[in-house]
Amino acid sequence: MKYLSRFLLLYTFLLFVSCNQDDESPNGNETEPVGVTEPEGYQQYGVPFNDIPANEDIVMYEVNLRAFSNGGDLQGVINKLDHIESLGVNVIWLMPIYPQGQLRSVGSPYSVRDYKAVSTEYGDLEDLRRLTTLAHQREIAVILDWVANHTSWDNEWIRNNSDWYTKDANGIIIHPAGTNWQDVADLNYENEDMRDAMIDAMKYWIYEANIDGFRCDYADGVPADFWSQAWQEVRSIPNRDLILFAEGDRSDHFDAGFDLSFGWDFYSGLKNVYSGQPASNLIQVATIEYTSVPTGKEVVRFTTNHDESAWDATTVSIFGGIDGALSAQAVTVFMGGVPLIYGSQEVGQLSTVPFFSNSSIDWNQNPTMLESYKKMMTFYSNSPTARKGTNTVYNDIDVIMFKKSLNGDEVILIANTRNSSRTITIPAALDNTTWTDIMTNTSITFNGQLVLRPFEFYILD
Repeated sequence: MKYLSRFLLLYTFLLFVSCNQDDESPNGNETEPVGVTEPEGYQQYGVPFNDIPANEDIVMYEVNLRAFSNGGDLQGVINKLDHIESLGVNVIWLMPIYPQGQLRSVGSPYSVRDYKAVSTEYGDLEDLRRLTTLAHQREIAVILDWVANHTSWDNEWIRNNSDWYTKDANGIIIHPAGTNWQDVADLNYENEDMRDAMIDAMKYWIYEANIDGFRCDYADGVPADFWSQAWQEVRSIPNRDLILFAEGDRSDHFDAGFDLSFGWDFYSGLKNVYSGQPASNLIQVATIEYTSVPTGKEVVRFTTNHDESAWDATTVSIFGGIDGALSAQAVTVFMGGVPLIYGSQEVGQLSTVPFFSNSSIDWNQNPTMLESYKKMMTFYSNSPTARKGTNTVYNDIDVIMFKKSLNGDEVILIANTRNSSRTITIPAALDNTTWTDIMTNTSITFNGQLVLRPFEFYILD
């Protein structure tokens, strides 16, 4: 017994030393806890990120890997983490990283051939692990784009489990009904085995790459009861706080467990106002959009994203130039909701940005615009009033003006939505008050009226 006691004492000491070593190596790689195999059979990589921002505090940044760097890979994102951090970002959304289908392919990364692999086009699992580790060190979460509605035609699921797919009357697997997406095969959510495999694949990335949630592509195409099942299971993973973001406008997404949904109505309203509709229309749209959003959930608002910048036009084209794009961004960020930046818009990308093919962003274009983004987003991310304040709106046909108030602190946003000068009358409650313009760090005192240059905006503290 004496020798056994000594052995147990030595074992306890070595275990204590091992557990108290640094979790991270000098090159940013997290160590895998020795012997920790989860019930699903996956090995927990690193330490779960415990600083996930509250929904109302999220500042999201979308990365199109094929455009983000010359290499079009995960290393390109790692190389620009300082840039992303400088914009006040606390959540990175990576567009699909999985191997792309080759059969009937049109080049879309949303045609997934393997749900449990990193495409060699982008790197490997170790690259993704290094990215999540280094992002977490900067207090930034990482979420993956998840494609649950369909797979590529050469996904192994088709070869091994054809009943996991929707079939026509002749027993032939079909592409998603009501779409022209001929490059993908529609999944059958009446099949329980397929549902279990889908949830298992989500868990794989949470365990093996330490990711922090999912942006779910075409969430409207997947039954709400599946989302409820999936989110109940993934949220049961110990020591995890996940971000779940639906691409869709179905009313049941929040009830199913999603935290965030896209603000399509706001985006349409923003474009309409900058095209000449009364500025007050956007206030109405923004208010209505939140009427069905439960407390604690949020709408993601944007001036562009990968779809808009690829198939429509970039912000510089849509909003009448760099000044218009900045004005629209200021309105979008400060009016309410979760602001989204699509990598490229902060440098005033003029040409469309494809994601079915590679096309590198010129990060040196429009450095003055980038500095404006940094000032705007840094203030927003550091100001509870800017993020969570209650809006007091001052209506005008051409100018958007509102005051945000929280615990006695106030922030004002004024933005000319027209490509011509406008003069507004200062509301009596604000007249003869002095503020600091955070974009120029200069003082401004209201005195009766304010003349705004084309697309001029103020963020006042």
